[in-house]
Amino acid sequence: MKIAEPASRGFDASRLAAIDTLLRTRYIDSGKLPNAQLLIARDGEIVHFSNAGAAREGGKSVNEGSLFRIASMTKPITSVAFMMLVEQGLVAVDTPVHHVLPEFKDIAVYNGGGGGVPFVTKPTAEPMRMVDLLRHTSGLTYSFQNRSNVDAAYREGKIESWHGGHDLDGFIGALAKIPLEFSPGTAWNYSVATDVLGAVVQRVSGLPLDQFFRERIFAPLKMDDTFFQVPADKLDWLTDCYTLVAGKGRVMYDRGAESAWSRAPKLLSGGGGLVSTALDYHRFNTMLLNGGELDGARILGRKTLDLMTQNHLPGKSDLATMSKSLFSEASNAGTGFGLGFAITDDVAKTMVPGSQGEYYWGGMFSTAFFVDPVERLSMVFMTQLSPSSFYPIRRELKTMIYAAMT
Repeated sequence: MKIAEPASRGFDASRLAAIDTLLRTRYIDSGKLPNAQLLIARDGEIVHFSNAGAAREGGKSVNEGSLFRIASMTKPITSVAFMMLVEQGLVAVDTPVHHVLPEFKDIAVYNGGGGGVPFVTKPTAEPMRMVDLLRHTSGLTYSFQNRSNVDAAYREGKIESWHGGHDLDGFIGALAKIPLEFSPGTAWNYSVATDVLGAVVQRVSGLPLDQFFRERIFAPLKMDDTFFQVPADKLDWLTDCYTLVAGKGRVMYDRGAESAWSRAPKLLSGGGGLVSTALDYHRFNTMLLNGGELDGARILGRKTLDLMTQNHLPGKSDLATMSKSLFSEASNAGTGFGLGFAITDDVAKTMVPGSQGEYYWGGMFSTAFFVDPVERLSMVFMTQLSPSSFYPIRRELKTMIYAAMT
């Protein structure tokens, strides 16, 4: 791995080193996080790469080969896959979802009932369109939201279980029987929408989702360590994963040596199923920064990416105005949503340094990335602790990275 001299790329090396000090003293030595890996790049060139903490309990430190569960950082990859099909003329951003997934033809909006009582529904004002899946205005939800009788029905049906009864088609069939929380396009709610988008990719392309990812995205980009199932010969590289439990602190969630990610999932989750490395995700980021191309492999057209990275919320609204979500991988004020990414629309409202038009997302195990096309800057942060909202680490990292720019 080649690392450029920070000063040659407009960074103060001592200020970059201060980020590592913060990670080590505030998060690793204190036991808040099991490990941390930070990659910062400018113009696609890595200017900073650091590791701290153990990959596994009592084991060696994380390093450039360490594999991390990236959870919702899968979503931008699924969104890119969909837009590749748009570029082929096989589907459009405003196509009604039921044109590809006929199971959704008669899906309706919650209007009462649930919790053991039959649902009362009303028709949607507009059909759910692909843009609603891409920007999370579909009316779908997540079972972990714990907000409504609709997400309770998701839990009861165990429809999000990767190793449960449903494959991707079965998941769509079960989901289509549960009403939407709101009429598509009228509000924002973090949801299984990108899993539904994965089913769209599978139906339109005629390829299983994992095969489409491998052949059309990962192989061309040389992302050789990104997959839904960790191969047996790479399992030693998979880190332990933890969750915070009230009264107990950090407890083991998924042990790397016997991980659920070592088994083939029945349900391929375009919303959260992938494992990757910081270096692989850096290649994905660099392709985005380059307008859809990396090392001669073109994944998307430049203008397609321009479309994806604009704020598509109705009326150019922000998440603070539109969100009904209990939880999201984004701060809400000044943040719009594009076709697969959160978009910084008003830097002042976010109260964190950045650029208008920068786009980003994160995962439930506290991983994160951002791409700033104005400053030609990108970041990948890896660790393995849920929930991602517990510590303000993403805000701290972003503040310190921009503070290190000269």
